Amino acid sequence: MSSIPAETPDTLRKKIIEKPDMVLDDPDVMNALVAANERAMGSNIVDLRGIAMERLEARLDRLEDTHRSVIAAAYENLAGTNQIHRAILRLMDPDDFPGFLASLDSEMAGILRVDALALVLETRQEDGSAAAERIGDVLKTVAPGFVAEFAAVGSRGGTDHQVSLRQIQSGSARIYGTKAEWIRSEACLRLDLGEGRLPGMLVLGSEDPHQFSPQHGTDLLAFFAGVFERTMRRWLA
Repeated sequence: MSSIPAETPDTLRKKIIEKPDMVLDDPDVMNALVAANERAMGSNIVDLRGIAMERLEARLDRLEDTHRSVIAAAYENLAGTNQIHRAILRLMDPDDFPGFLASLDSEMAGILRVDALALVLETRQEDGSAAAERIGDVLKTVAPGFVAEFAAVGSRGGTDHQVSLRQIQSGSARIYGTKAEWIRSEACLRLDLGEGRLPGMLVLGSEDPHQFSPQHGTDLLAFFAGVFERTMRRWLA
């Protein structure tokens, strides 16, 4: 078998002179050369240029991390915007209220990528629960005051925000039914259904504890809630 001839110092030197970028573009080789230079200078000499380069490299690494984070956030925001647009277009499709509720029960959770969805309406009628069961599982009727109380759970001093995000140990059986024990985070979108009407709420539940967090932005969900409540006013009229 023929063996590959070893590189001689002269051959290697000639290659480096011909193609210096081969060395300059290789971080590992450059780090090895800098380290060898520092050892050759001895411990009693401070290489200020080397220190400055190390700081510049560290700063560049931080800038690259920030750049990647900004790009990732931009893509995530774009994906979220497209998701909300799809959900809004789906809200406009049904021709009647039962069809509207059916779309919420079957498709909307998938579009919004949540594991549970409930439309909560306050009512003064005692037979509201029976009516909800006839219409579908997605609609929940509750007593007056429930929406404000539920949306304020976990917040200090209550909340007047239209959208509340929180992480939870388990969901409310009143809202999620049999899925309640698997819910780990939720978004509460309060709905103003018009003058003279009791408020409502759209609740989105996820098994992912990190999907909805108080640290997340709420602009897109607030926009969706605004469109949703206007759609509801049309049906309730």
